[in-house]
Formats: sequence, structure tokens, C-alpha cells
Amino acid sequence: MNPIRESELIETRRHFFGKSSAGIGTAALGSLMNPNLFGATSNNPIDQLSHIAPKAKRVIYLFMSGAPSQLDMWDYKPGLGEWFDKELPDSVRNGQRITTMTSGQKRFPIAPSKFKFNQHGKAGTWVSELLPHTAGMVDDIAVLKAVNTEAINHDPAITYIQTGSQLPGRPSAGAWVSYGLGNENQNLPAFVVLQSTVNGGFGGQALYERLWGAGFLSTRHQGVSLRSSGDPVLYLSNPKGVSPKLRRRMLNELEKLNNERYEAVGDPQIRERIAQYEMAYRMQSSVPELTDISGEPKSVLDMYGPEATKPGTFAANCLLARRLAERGVRFTQIFIRQWDQHGNLPKDISRQCGIIDQPSAALLRDLKQRGMLDDTVVIWGGEFGRTGY
Repeated sequence: MNPIRESELIETRRHFFGKSSAGIGTAALGSLMNPNLFGATSNNPIDQLSHIAPKAKRVIYLFMSGAPSQLDMWDYKPGLGEWFDKELPDSVRNGQRITTMTSGQKRFPIAPSKFKFNQHGKAGTWVSELLPHTAGMVDDIAVLKAVNTEAINHDPAITYIQTGSQLPGRPSAGAWVSYGLGNENQNLPAFVVLQSTVNGGFGGQALYERLWGAGFLSTRHQGVSLRSSGDPVLYLSNPKGVSPKLRRRMLNELEKLNNERYEAVGDPQIRERIAQYEMAYRMQSSVPELTDISGEPKSVLDMYGPEATKPGTFAANCLLARRLAERGVRFTQIFIRQWDQHGNLPKDISRQCGIIDQPSAALLRDLKQRGMLDDTVVIWGGEFGRTGY
């Protein structure tokens, strides 16, 4: 077969849906004009909850990569003290597989938390002494203790919690939110990722771009990772000798070529590429304004802590998350690593909590005092927790 003709006949999944959009749109319009057009009204009780108006407009996800120990922060288990150093009963594990790291152990002694817990807030929520600042905001926090996972290793576990599948390739949570809610700000991505440093570096479990990828959704829904040094986004600045006027001309000519190609083959990815070029051009102005915190009051900076003015730190990223939320970004995800603590957990978890406690509480307080906490979902968590042995 003629290779040119063969190329013309190839129809991808995206081509199919792109070409069928007119028919789908007609069906959607018909259903809006007459809700009973395609069937009887459902008697499902769930459908009767429509009087509950959705309020959430955005998500900020604080992700503790490496599996923070819930036993030392949130999950108060005073009864474990009586079991200290006793062997784990077979009825608890019940033959469940364990990791290679622990499979060589001769015994599995019970190891309760060394940290003290106290009750806080109107509901008397138990919170560890490791989180004094967060404890002050506990009435605005829902602590979920029933969440679990089947994964026992970090990579499949973090892939699962980010995408809903242990196997790579599916859209991330942020991509789905971008897809479902769209973008309020045409000058910034709907989904932004911020990676936090610990003592000037990253370390810990590796983080892959697929964790904020779009999977089979359009690439415009994937997360855009902002860097803490140099250009916040690679190649965002114009090269030396290229003025904004010249860059605008280049993009205009490139758009003409891309449109010609789109008319020839009908690939919707070409339109996405044009949109991404235009977004990058607009971000040349919007991102520097976003990251310039010189106008933040000293009281706000003090609330986030001494590292709020150090780019790339967790505190600085929490402040940046609030600024992104103010500018209409739908999903902001902050990663901080080095929670994979084994050999010296008491020392390491104390360090980590010292880094994240004040900024996390400040983010909630900041959103609340601006009236934004009512329509912002703030999530704090990791890929899994720790056992009591």
C-alpha cells in the first residue's frame, strides 16, 4: 500500500472521538433540553442527593513520599504499650506477605510509638506531640483512619494512590480534576506540581513524571512541575537575542504550519500542541508574577515559618500553593520526600515533622482567613503507613 494513503487511513482513538464529537454534542444538547429523552428518571436514592450543592473548586495535595508513620502522628494506640517487645500474634498477619526488607527477621516484636499524644479541638482528636501547629487547626481537619492499600512496596503504592492503579499509564488525580473542572486561569496550567527540598536536597524514594501524567487523557491535563531555581519551567525564558516580539512572530508562523497539518491529517494532538505553545508564551509573564512573594506581608511569611522565603522548601511551596489557588489553579500537588524511615525513625520523623508541621497548619489558616477553605480540598497523606511491629 502507498505509505501516504496508509497514513491517511490510520485513525487513532483520539481521531475517532474527535470526529464523532458533533454527534455526541447533539445527543448531549438533546438530553439537556429533555432530560427524559434517553430513559425514565432514576429512582436510585443516590440521585436524590442532588440538593447538596458541590462546593469544592480546587485541590491542594500535600504528599509525604516514603510512607509517614501514622502510628507516631495520628493513630493513637495506647494499648500497644502493654505489648511492647512481645511477639506479633499470628492472627494479626494471618499469612500476609511481607517485604524483602523484613522477610529475614527472626521475630516480629511489637513496637508502640515513643511519642506522646494529647486531645485537641472540640472533638478531642488525638494528635501527636510531633504536630503542635497542626493540632491547633484540628477542628478544620478530618482524620481518615480506614484508608488502606494492597501494595507493600513504594513504587506500586505511590502509583496506585496517585492514579488508582498499581500499573503505570493511567491519568493522575490532578489530570482528572483538570479534565473535569477545566481551567479558570488561561495564563497558568490547571495542574501544578511542586517538589520540596529537605536540607537543600531531595533524596528518598524516586518520583516519576508519570505520577502527575495525563495517561490517555489529553496532554494539556498533565501536571506542570515548577522548579525552585533558574527558570521555574525549563526553556520558559526567551534565549539570548530573541525578543518577545520575535517570539510572538515565531509562534504565529508555527501555528500556521500546525493548522495546515491539522487540516491535512485531523490529528487533535496538533491542536493540543498549539495550545501548549500559547500557554508557555503567556506563562512568561504569569509565572514570574506568581513566584514573586515580595508583596506578601511579614505576618503571612512569619506564619509559614522561617523557610517561607527559601525557594524550593516545603514552607515556600505551601505559600506558593495558596497563591496558585488564588489565581484559579485547580490542582496543586506538593511532594516532599525522605519519609521512608527505618533505622532511626524517632530522629528522622521528628526532623520531617519539624519541616512540614508549621507550613501545613499555616496553609489551612491562610486559606481560612481568606474565605477559601470552604471551597478548597486540602489533602495530607502518603502512599501507605507503618506497622506496629
